[in-house]
Amino acid sequence: MENQPIFTNDAIVFGLLMLALGFVFFTESKKNGFWPKFYKYVPGLLMCYLIPAIFSSLNLISPEISQTYYIASRYLLPASLVLLTLSIDLKAVFNLGWKALAIFFTGTIGIIIGGPIAILIVSTFAPEAVGGVGPDAVWRGLSTLAGSWIGGGANQAAMLEIYEYNPAKYGNMVIVDIVVANIWMALLLLGIGKKVKIDKWLNADNSAIDHLQEKVQNFQEKVVRNPSLTDLMVILTFAFVAVGIAHFGSENISTYLKENFQSVSNPKSALSSFGSGFFWLITIATCIGILLSFTKAKNYEGAGASKIGSVFIYILVATIGMKMDLSGILDNPWLIVIGLIWMSIHAGLLVLVAKLIKAPFFFLAVGSQANVGGAASAPVVAAAFHPSLATVGALLAVFGYVVGTYGAIICAELMKIASGG
Repeated sequence: MENQPIFTNDAIVFGLLMLALGFVFFTESKKNGFWPKFYKYVPGLLMCYLIPAIFSSLNLISPEISQTYYIASRYLLPASLVLLTLSIDLKAVFNLGWKALAIFFTGTIGIIIGGPIAILIVSTFAPEAVGGVGPDAVWRGLSTLAGSWIGGGANQAAMLEIYEYNPAKYGNMVIVDIVVANIWMALLLLGIGKKVKIDKWLNADNSAIDHLQEKVQNFQEKVVRNPSLTDLMVILTFAFVAVGIAHFGSENISTYLKENFQSVSNPKSALSSFGSGFFWLITIATCIGILLSFTKAKNYEGAGASKIGSVFIYILVATIGMKMDLSGILDNPWLIVIGLIWMSIHAGLLVLVAKLIKAPFFFLAVGSQANVGGAASAPVVAAAFHPSLATVGALLAVFGYVVGTYGAIICAELMKIASGG
């Protein structure tokens, strides 16, 4: 962003984000008047996301200058995964069955084929939008989108290295990534408010998800208590000691792998995502939460562990929303068009397969975000259905990191053919 935002101090930025969250939660709790009618159509989670986006678009705050997203994604996200996983019934998660994986891989295939199809469509009326030669070739830039939308940031960086796109033009691809991915996430959040109608249309069998939610709720009712200061301190101890262990492990594992395995240290390798500290951070935090769920620590769910985890998730949502500058939609119209067509193919294929296999909207939304949004967004969308489901989002997002670079390379080669490169 070229213009200096009005507020650059992160204490003020964080205050504004908390003001947005507080406003949404306060108004959503109202039982009479205008607000119940408003939130009937616009989910509160979507507002937690859009208000920071408006702040960013008005140049009040800037995601390029603020460190709030980094702090939320590196410290609060792993902490929330630990607390939301604390009371998880792992057997019940596995009982969600094959449909969750089927939808996840459908989302991956949708991204792989969506890129070349989008190029072919746009080339019929705007061939200059998909042209370019050498490092300026548009398909090379779009390969970074494939990396981001199948895996995440590490896969995106790997694709930039593998296909040597012109770094001076890379910013345009980042804008497309953020704008299109966030429009799609906003639509998914909108759909969560109408999940009953969508599931009815899909003829979905929700029994496994309902059973998991019911088990978690029954367990919460059994262990519920008025939390003492000691309870809250112990909960935060679990969360942030786990974050510390996850950071220690992620630094050492990623460094060890990069130093000892050429295939991981080479940014052009399909295995380079295993050298990502963020990949290991999310993986270790989720594993610690799952391990704690087999101990008496799970009883702290009764003192509000998942509620504190949800607070962290909502702060993350606000910082993700801040990254979306709504004015950026107008900067690169043809690239945005390619991105929107691409995402529509991904969405259309997901809806088609979900309808065929009668998969619930939960699998569609979380399977898509595990691809497109990665570890930062998938648990957010999953937790919007029910806090106990955040782990499902995190586990699928880890899958996305693993297959991200491979899938993106296939997509990039198909886009090269489609653009005649």
